[in-house]
Amino acid sequence: MKIVISITGATGVIYAVKLLEALKEKTDIETHLIISDWGKKNLEIETDYSLDYVEKLASKVYDQRDLGANTSSGSFITDGMIILPCSMKTLSSIANGYDDNLISRTAGVTIKEGRKLVLCPRESPLSPIHLENMLKLSRIGVCILPPFPAFYNNPQTLEDIINHNVMKVLDQFGISFDSAKRWSK
Repeated sequence: MKIVISITGATGVIYAVKLLEALKEKTDIETHLIISDWGKKNLEIETDYSLDYVEKLASKVYDQRDLGANTSSGSFITDGMIILPCSMKTLSSIANGYDDNLISRTAGVTIKEGRKLVLCPRESPLSPIHLENMLKLSRIGVCILPPFPAFYNNPQTLEDIINHNVMKVLDQFGISFDSAKRWSK
């Protein structure tokens, strides 16, 4: 399996770090990472992880300015793309076909090729513009998966909450993740 992972400038970069750590443990999954400049800044602001550490979790790393990178072409076959966290700027760019960087270009390619695209938007409150852009993308098959915390699983730590959201993202690709508790009666 080959998945593109993108980190944008919205808050919640820890979700992406934990997602990449989970995928690194899967020997049959190749990850292609694109981090925006603000994604890098938020990594620095929100976590103690280094950019070097995060980049080493991926199979291949691309510069967001390189519009000629492999992921920008439909002939580069992937199983899909995850943008976590997804800023409203990136979401708007994708919804309106404004491919001004490698993240939005790769997302556009993912859509046009009919591949799985999962966007994890982080913003609150949501404006009508945000909601319209999400609805527009949802109507064409893009999965909108905001990293909302769940409490039915009785989380005891922040890691429990993060892992639950990572599980929900991985579920979209049929990838098992045993570090999170599922619903059970």
